Amino acid sequence: MKSTKRTSEARKVAVLFVGLMIALCLWSVQESLSAGSSGSTNSKPGANADTGRSIFNGNLCYYCHGMDGDLEKLPQLAPDTAGLIAELNPKPPDLRSRKGLRLQSDKARATIIREGHLGTGMFPDPTMTDQDLKDTLAYLALLRKQGHPSKRIHP
Repeated sequence: MKSTKRTSEARKVAVLFVGLMIALCLWSVQESLSAGSSGSTNSKPGANADTGRSIFNGNLCYYCHGMDGDLEKLPQLAPDTAGLIAELNPKPPDLRSRKGLRLQSDKARATIIREGHLGTGMFPDPTMTDQDLKDTLAYLALLRKQGHPSKRIHP
């Protein structure tokens, strides 16, 4: 019984530690990003999907959602971190599949990115600027539009 309780407490501490590490990395990456947002893949006025891609792949979003939103391209992680991510319930959604996404508006997505998603591994990101958020949302829209590369039908 004590062993189970210790394991449960250790898992909670590990999840908290991963969350803190993610928050620190997010802050670090946000500090290093430039404030400018010009580029060729703007899907909305003032938003840059190219910058959003850099934010997504640099802010540890890809730890759970995969590089470029591809769940089959998870990064190499320490075994304990990879184990915690593998045990997430619910599992991180495939950001390239409209069908599997519960959040249907950018407003809802922005709220989850800013405030986190209680009961999941999605931690809040209070360090993201409004421009970073717009750029990330533009990139997520591009992912949904492109779909998953392995599921595209090629002529």
